[in-house]
Amino acid sequence: MDVPTEPPETALAGLIDRLHRRGRVRVWSLVITLFGDAIVPRGGEAPLAVLQAVMARLGIEAGALRTAMSRLASDGWVVRERRGRNSFFSLDRHGQHAFDLATRRIYAAGAPDWDGSWTVAIAAPGSNGVHEETLKEHGFLKIADGVYLLPRTPGPDDGPTSGAAPLNDMLIIHGSSAEHPEMLRSLWPSDEIAEAYRELIVEYSALAGSLAVSPLPAPVDAMAARTLLIHDWRRIVLRDPGLPMALLPKDWPGEEARTLVREVYRRLMEPSENWLDHAGLPPLANTDSFQRRFGR
Repeated sequence: MDVPTEPPETALAGLIDRLHRRGRVRVWSLVITLFGDAIVPRGGEAPLAVLQAVMARLGIEAGALRTAMSRLASDGWVVRERRGRNSFFSLDRHGQHAFDLATRRIYAAGAPDWDGSWTVAIAAPGSNGVHEETLKEHGFLKIADGVYLLPRTPGPDDGPTSGAAPLNDMLIIHGSSAEHPEMLRSLWPSDEIAEAYRELIVEYSALAGSLAVSPLPAPVDAMAARTLLIHDWRRIVLRDPGLPMALLPKDWPGEEARTLVREVYRRLMEPSENWLDHAGLPPLANTDSFQRRFGR
């Protein structure tokens, strides 16, 4: 006998409740997710009313949102513009750059290809890890102080090249052999990331199952669910260096999680985009690029 599926609004309510049970909600981070996922593809600017509607559906009070927007503006992430009685926000260059770096990994179709090549980047003595965060954003693993490893061949569309900053200040070694490549698994917290993927699968399975039967009752529900989905996915995938499958444990749950996220995102896409249309946002600037998210 089939197990009855709960209504999608019930599944969404459970996810929102879990968001608040995790502790104090980082409203500013939710806002950045909403901008990068939904607003930037439509020109990058949104009225405060649009942000308030999505955040309110996620249980965020208006005062908390105003505080978050003030913080983002003072930290150089967003720009505010007053037009009459209305406020409009857009990502500043700092915020746009940060999300651009993350976009490829968030919406990747799968684990990166690998031809068995490696790139080793060695920092100059006394550099004190000045480039560490940037290298991590591009998929490098720190294997010792000042030593970073990339287990795939970087190209123009996949990470930095040997002539790009910050690598132009480092010793770069390219190679295609390793005595014990399986030891790579011990160089990063794979157990922690694997557990996060498994938790995401459990948490979003109910929503995935319910959306396969019926849609959410209101378009704003779809926009809120989509924001929360990408927010939770982003929190994991940007901590994951994105190793090729050949270097991951056989029971690695990352691709199962990606498949689930892709399916839920696909079902939320049309109603959430309809809501953005009715909210008055400009049309998508690049429909083809947007439709290719998650390899769709």
